[in-house]
Amino acid sequence: MTTASAVTRTVDGHEVPIAGTWNIDPGHALVGFLGRHFMLTKVRGRFTRVEGSVVVAENPQESKVSVTIDMTSINSGDDTRDNHLKSEDFFDIEKFPKASFVSDSVTFDGENGSMTGALTIKDITRPVTLQFSYVGYARDPWDNDRAIFSAHGRVNREDWNLTWNMPLANGGLLVSKEIELEIEVETILER
Repeated sequence: MTTASAVTRTVDGHEVPIAGTWNIDPGHALVGFLGRHFMLTKVRGRFTRVEGSVVVAENPQESKVSVTIDMTSINSGDDTRDNHLKSEDFFDIEKFPKASFVSDSVTFDGENGSMTGALTIKDITRPVTLQFSYVGYARDPWDNDRAIFSAHGRVNREDWNLTWNMPLANGGLLVSKEIELEIEVETILER
């Protein structure tokens, strides 16, 4: 039986996962977004099919993250809205069924840090910085070692040519340009 001390280590007084490849468990991954409708109401959505890995390096600052998102799996809780988001007005999933994120720098400060990388949507790549936390370690009932991570950030959707909108009579826009990103993933140590 593996113990937490066998798959975690202490770096600068903080627990972090051991070096290795930690694959994202798609069944326990949330890549979500939050925008505003009428500039007031919060509207949330998520992508239900996500895959990728976190490669934890001996020096945590050299760690890498790579994620692929199946854009066809968008779910905002409303079929009409989901179909609109899948259309040419937004993600155009017929032409661009996948999005990706690949980190190029990671900064750790204990269990927290920031990660900058390239987010590609609709074949447009822009830099994005996410704040993240290493939430902790768990051993599941099937003898998998899991490291859990959480991240968040903000983007302007128009940077990826997601520009569809409608002006409101009292000023403002129907859909906010600024989108909040929320990520929660369980990763499994590759053996």
